[in-house]
Amino acid sequence: MKNSGDGSAMSPKGAGQRGLHRLMLKLPAMRGKLQGLAAGRSPPIDLFEAYEDACVTLHMLHRRPAETDYTLLREYETICLEIEAEIIECCLGYPSMQKG
Repeated sequence: MKNSGDGSAMSPKGAGQRGLHRLMLKLPAMRGKLQGLAAGRSPPIDLFEAYEDACVTLHMLHRRPAETDYTLLREYETICLEIEAEIIECCLGYPSMQKG
């Protein structure tokens, strides 16, 4: 998998791969399409990295309930769901993007 975009410099090394793996666990029905998308000509590495970053932050917020700002927690839950929805759209459009 190749890094693309400038955002990868801000995420820890391998964040895109970890984000992809998280998505494959979260969306098992999409696993094959996710693998195809990741192996394609322009994989959405920035989205995979953003998903990893958001999931890590969300997990951290859940681990410290006494210190957690619940507005921030809901915001990260929403971010994760929005990235998942965007990835699903990419997967559903993947076969048609490769033709032509």
